[in-house]
Amino acid sequence: MKQILNNFSKEYSLFVAILAYFSITYFEHTLVQTTMGNLVGFGLLFAVIIYTAMSVAHHAEKLAEKFGEPYGTLILTLSAVLVEIVIIAIMMVHEHNPHLARDTIYAAIMLDINALLGLAAIIGGIRHGVQPYNINSSNSYLSMLLVAIGIAMVVPHFVDAAHLQGYMLFTVILFVLLYITFTRIQVASHKYFFEYIPLESQVCDMNDDTCQDATINGWYHGSNLVVSIIIIGVLSEVLAVFMSNTLSAYGLPLSIGAVGVAVISASPELITAVRAALDNRMQTVVNIAFGASLATVLLTVPAMMIVTYAIGLDIDLAITPVQGVMLGLTLLIGIVNFNDGETNVLEGFLHVVLFAVFVYLLFV
Repeated sequence: MKQILNNFSKEYSLFVAILAYFSITYFEHTLVQTTMGNLVGFGLLFAVIIYTAMSVAHHAEKLAEKFGEPYGTLILTLSAVLVEIVIIAIMMVHEHNPHLARDTIYAAIMLDINALLGLAAIIGGIRHGVQPYNINSSNSYLSMLLVAIGIAMVVPHFVDAAHLQGYMLFTVILFVLLYITFTRIQVASHKYFFEYIPLESQVCDMNDDTCQDATINGWYHGSNLVVSIIIIGVLSEVLAVFMSNTLSAYGLPLSIGAVGVAVISASPELITAVRAALDNRMQTVVNIAFGASLATVLLTVPAMMIVTYAIGLDIDLAITPVQGVMLGLTLLIGIVNFNDGETNVLEGFLHVVLFAVFVYLLFV
């Protein structure tokens, strides 16, 4: 108990987040009156949320060390997607924008595959040359992404408006079944698809409990992970007000706010992915980047459909032509690049170029 209390006293992000919440809410009515006040409130809360997201990454990494792959990255991606769902739901209540969920999902995929995976491949390539991973994992993720994006974001263009509500309900059921099936494959029947163990490192069977770190307190890190996510959700409710006012004041599209949501949810994954790339653990990067993108589609889509239906809001997930081209290019380049079991600097650079185009298109 003494050790737990000692560790808890070092959870600085928790204390900073609580202090920021009470400070901002106390001055909220004053800050929202001016453009500068909105900008200050938005900047401060955004920084605190990112700092708290780092705590999410830390606790998820500890759980990954305890339970091994692919459980570790599964915990991390689920945590990030849960943060994303909470923030999108809160912002949709404030904004009543039917396209916010679509734009955020699109931005999250661009961030996870092009920015996160591309940057990690460049960093890892510079340090290690080529980095190996299990090709079965990338093939599985990409095929699932093609199906999920097609069902949720392309097919609605061709569904008659009279049947769209029924199709959305069908999609919710289908996606829940898809995610349950894929998760079972990932952690049970085909767990070896999502692992890469170099021949020189195959000294123990990962199914053996002796390969797990028994010194890590799973309950402690799991509890702090949940608390951090709840705090991010609470801070995001206040952030939504400042973000909306700031975007309106500068005449910026709400799609930039969607990118902000994606950045917040992806920040724990980005930190973990860069560390993994530096340690020559490209399998972890692949699991995080593709796994987070897939979880974003399979979990955020049904969650947002249920939330918007419950509170009586409209939602439109059908992608625009530009979004369709960018998603198509991203998946096509992913299929070409991740078909040989190794990554390099060039492959990473191609994805970063696509991310740069994505950012440019936000302002045109």
